Amino acid sequence: MKSTVSVKVPTHTLLDLIEQAGVNGESQDPPAMVLKAVEFWLAAQQKRAPAAEAAEVRGYQWKSLFLPEGTLIHCTIHGERYSAIVEGDAIVHQGRELSPNQFAALHAESVRNAWNDLYIRRPGDKFYKTASRLRREQAAADQAARPSPEAPPAPASPAHAVAAPCPPAQTTQATPSRDAMPGQGWTQPERRKFRFRLEDVAFE
Repeated sequence: MKSTVSVKVPTHTLLDLIEQAGVNGESQDPPAMVLKAVEFWLAAQQKRAPAAEAAEVRGYQWKSLFLPEGTLIHCTIHGERYSAIVEGDAIVHQGRELSPNQFAALHAESVRNAWNDLYIRRPGDKFYKTASRLRREQAAADQAARPSPEAPPAPASPAHAVAAPCPPAQTTQATPSRDAMPGQGWTQPERRKFRFRLEDVAFE
């Protein structure tokens, strides 16, 4: 005999469940409907679990380049070809977990440039490419995906800006012309403004 437990369900939720069961033409027995709803929810969760695990992609992050699990790597040293594969989150060569630089220099007995020496084929790639080429392609893709910066707008001049005052026009005062006619008792042209002399005024 199966044991059962009582679970509190809000009244409005139970009423909605009964109504939906009637629309679908199913049994409206409350215990049967609650049991079926729980079983349906469990089945949906079990289907979601494998999909969630598949969405988590594992691989090795090498600087800006990501190598997903299953990526094949090889290099040629002194005419010999050596291979490695990305398993989980590591690069594995002959059972050893190595970094790209360690793998490139393992059989060379010298310092190597892993970006130029390693050839990589990720899952879905048709051909091997050098790591440096993949890095350039990744940088170009990141640059294309990055939004371009907008040019800052030119500052608008305020509507109440006052124009610079114009310099006042220079006016020239006309100089009165001198009378060049000789005065009384003078033989030379008159150079004064007036016809009388100061000494004449003083002794009048």
